[in-house]
Amino acid sequence: MKKVPMTVAGEKSLREELNHLKTVVRPRVISDIATAREHGDLKENAEYHAAREEQSFAEGRIKEIEGKLSDSQVIDVTALPASSKVIFGTTVTLYNLDTEDTVTYTIVGDDEADVKVKKISYASPIAKAIIGKEEGDEVIVKIPSGEATYEIEKVEYI
Repeated sequence: MKKVPMTVAGEKSLREELNHLKTVVRPRVISDIATAREHGDLKENAEYHAAREEQSFAEGRIKEIEGKLSDSQVIDVTALPASSKVIFGTTVTLYNLDTEDTVTYTIVGDDEADVKVKKISYASPIAKAIIGKEEGDEVIVKIPSGEATYEIEKVEYI
């Protein structure tokens, strides 16, 4: 099976969510189901059906997280020798030669990607274009409106 790259922070976040689901949500839902059963007829018991639905969601999410963690390969860039080369997990500052704007992205796994906080997936067009390049290199990125040319200003192993 193919391993999916994940940052240390991404793994930590998933493990925290998994722990919360197992130690807080699961016991609460079991208690809610028991309480709802005490109210009698289960066919017309909205509390019971809501608790069972929440249980189904929680158990599904637990299985999903466990699967992601088992299929992941955690990469700690801080343990790697720092260089000016762009790799998974690095934080990269790009200068757009067309618009003269500067933007900084961290290259992360698919599940961690969130453009609002400047984390992009290693499978995104920008990441694909810059991975393997070094500081000072110019890259052309295919975007929906055509192409954009970036210069890699800075690569950080944070």
